[in-house]
Amino acid sequence: MPTPNPSETVAPTSAAAVAEALAMPPAPKGEPAGERGSWRRGGAPGAEPPPGTRPGRTDRRFSKLMRRPDRIPAPLFCLAAMFLVQLGIALSKPLFGPLGVSGTTFLRLSFAAVILLIATRPRLRGRRPRDLAAAGLLGMASAGMTLLFAGAIDRLPMGTAATIEFLGPLAVALVFARRASHLLWALLAAGGVVLLTLLGEGDGGSSLDPVGLLYAFGAAACYAAYILFTDKVGAAFQGFQGLAVSMTVGALTLAPFGLGQAWDGLTAPGASPLMLLLAVAGVSLLLPVIPYALEMTALRRMPQRVFSVLVSLEPAVSALVGLVVLGQLLGAPQLAGIGCVVAASVGATLTGRR
Repeated sequence: MPTPNPSETVAPTSAAAVAEALAMPPAPKGEPAGERGSWRRGGAPGAEPPPGTRPGRTDRRFSKLMRRPDRIPAPLFCLAAMFLVQLGIALSKPLFGPLGVSGTTFLRLSFAAVILLIATRPRLRGRRPRDLAAAGLLGMASAGMTLLFAGAIDRLPMGTAATIEFLGPLAVALVFARRASHLLWALLAAGGVVLLTLLGEGDGGSSLDPVGLLYAFGAAACYAAYILFTDKVGAAFQGFQGLAVSMTVGALTLAPFGLGQAWDGLTAPGASPLMLLLAVAGVSLLLPVIPYALEMTALRRMPQRVFSVLVSLEPAVSALVGLVVLGQLLGAPQLAGIGCVVAASVGATLTGRR
């Protein structure tokens, strides 16, 4: 949304959104979520801070700044977050050439971890070993999800990869469902996957890359594990402290795979290390830092179910961004497959809490 003076409006809004996001508790498990090493759920709108805590001077200043965009409808924050996530994914792909898939993913996760560590300053002293173990497992799941999804979009159209990966949170939602009617949503999602994988086409009208499909399904499995571990870590850590710890573990997990590749890319003849690092840092803000803040701000002002329905549109948003940014034109079977998965997610969300 254009603004007359970005330096006065966009920056305070983003900073305020970050401040609100860091105070948000995690949401109940079993609902579809968004992407990519993210903490895509927040507590109920208007949730109170934990007993014994007081907002700091900075938080109060941010709260005053947040009164400016209060007239903006909350769904617009959510939609903006989805587009930023997919834009971050699309802009990551050109970096795969100079830095490699593993190198780009490692650097992006490292930048995100540094930002979250500075913002949350998590305290590990006195933590129970099982809580630290859960944060570590969450970080490993996040690392696997991020790396496998990057490998998938390197070989598949964005819309196809994002739709297959979205089966992870959809599967979690269906597993925790309490109605037999949810089997219909599972079958609808399965039909969408069949359309994508058997009738879908890759670049130049060729068949989809089987390795890319394996990456996408692997990312979906890691995504499901990520959601389950998020529930445990969110109950043990305040705000985004657990995410900061897990993101750090994720970056360390990817170091053996991406550090050497990133170093080779940064030191290659003719390379511009500063520009590459700035590009990765910018992508890290697009994915995940700013989208988290926007979504958590939206969750303060809208029902969780409405948010879940909006997030269910993410595969379609991914296909649109892939078309506009990368020129990836999808065929009718692929669009139909994406539509089936989106409809299954919306249906599971609307009927899951009645």
